[in-house]
Amino acid sequence: MIGEWRDSSTAKKILKAIFKEVRNIDGVVKFMDVCGTHEDTITRYGLRAMLPQNVQILAGPGCPVCITPVEDIVAMMEIAKVAKNIVITTFGDMYRIPTPKGSFADFKAGGRDVRIVYSIYDAYKMALKEKDKMVVHFSPGFETTTAPTAGILEEVSSQDIKNFKIYSVHRLTPPAVEFLLAQGTEIDGLITPGHVSAIIGVRGWEYLTENYGIPQVVSGFEPLDVLLSVYMLLKMYKNGEKEVKNEYTRVVKYKGNESAQRSIEKFFEVRDAKWRALGVIERSGLFLRKEYEEYEIRTYYPVEVPELPDLERGCRCGEVLRGLILPTECPLFGRVCTPRNPVGPCMVSYEGTCQIFYKYGSLYR
Repeated sequence: MIGEWRDSSTAKKILKAIFKEVRNIDGVVKFMDVCGTHEDTITRYGLRAMLPQNVQILAGPGCPVCITPVEDIVAMMEIAKVAKNIVITTFGDMYRIPTPKGSFADFKAGGRDVRIVYSIYDAYKMALKEKDKMVVHFSPGFETTTAPTAGILEEVSSQDIKNFKIYSVHRLTPPAVEFLLAQGTEIDGLITPGHVSAIIGVRGWEYLTENYGIPQVVSGFEPLDVLLSVYMLLKMYKNGEKEVKNEYTRVVKYKGNESAQRSIEKFFEVRDAKWRALGVIERSGLFLRKEYEEYEIRTYYPVEVPELPDLERGCRCGEVLRGLILPTECPLFGRVCTPRNPVGPCMVSYEGTCQIFYKYGSLYR
């Protein structure tokens, strides 16, 4: 099945159709992806280099770890300093995100109990096994990751488990795109993330097209998915169509996963939230509802952290996240800033645009 979506002969046919579509287009057409997995596919397979010179794909804020505010990471570490028998769990890329106060990896090196997990389910199992410890999952992620968090909270609440908490830094994707559009980011179409759309559905994106007149294509993650999405966007751009079309029909439905939506809505409410390098975005954060605040560690330890600088030492990750530059335009990229010595979060996370560009070397353009 996957092989069908990586077939080179089919790719050549789609590319031929793309080149045909741009023959009579003056100027540069700019599309944006807002998904680290899309960016990985685009860069790994050298898709930018295959496209016509006047078709550009910008990378947006598609990495939930990269946009997590440093204040939240520091707050979690401050909580662990005052709480007893606390275990922090989080994902491997979050573990290494730098802050002015150090990373979770530095915190562990200082003697604190910080553990890498592959999913929140691993943290949940840890709490069941080590009942003498308070397991706190530092929980980032967009809608795709929020759904499993809500599922685990359903289990925790039904079993009345007392030693499992979360620190929610979950964020919603469409408000970030709207933020960029409202800020005047110039894009002609959006390659919409398929996994987020599997949760919120095609309809979750429609208001952006209605309010900002931007065409969108919900895309899968294989090379042919992305090329087809670019072709579909070009067709809409050329014909003046303002719609949300679904290329990823094998997974994404118009209404999305309504069961997951209900679960998220049950436990979380939407509030304004800060994004690293972007600032506060209205109605973009997911926080536990009052009736479930007992599962939020901040309910018990409301530590205050002074505002900290988002980026350090000349890092331009913020501009990368906003789609203003590609990583190669940052003077630190590949020189001072590498995966072994990351200056900013875009080089730390496997979904970060800078690490993706570094990983695949000359395959980007």
